[in-house]
Amino acid sequence: MANSLDVIGIQKIIPHRHPFLLLDKVEDYEPGQFCVAYKNFTYDEYFFRGHFPEMPIVPGVLTVEALAQAGAVAILSQESFKGKIAVFAGIDNCKFKRQIIPGDTVRLETKITAVRGPMGIGEAVATVDGQVAVQCTLKFAIVQ
Repeated sequence: MANSLDVIGIQKIIPHRHPFLLLDKVEDYEPGQFCVAYKNFTYDEYFFRGHFPEMPIVPGVLTVEALAQAGAVAILSQESFKGKIAVFAGIDNCKFKRQIIPGDTVRLETKITAVRGPMGIGEAVATVDGQVAVQCTLKFAIVQ
């Protein structure tokens, strides 16, 4: 049975808030293991005014952040890390393969592949209509 979350449930796990909460819903997650989430990008997103006015594209770094937030749901829902914050420790092998534009619904999947103390690694992929948009290895540290 899937563990789904709406925005209120997501906010109970991770500290991000508008305008920087980049997850609209979680389809499924397992604490300490993985998270599958979605973000619907609409033309009203604040960054489209400047990135780029004539050709709106979601900044790649925001897609990486959305993937990290999905990973944060997975790791911070684990009992030993509840109430803490996950921060970037590194981003490896990041590839941008497809532009994300207004109207796209992005599927964000992050699998936690290693945890050693307060440090960890996740493999992440963002897709739109089954096409890979971004993939990367995320390294994180748990703080606070």
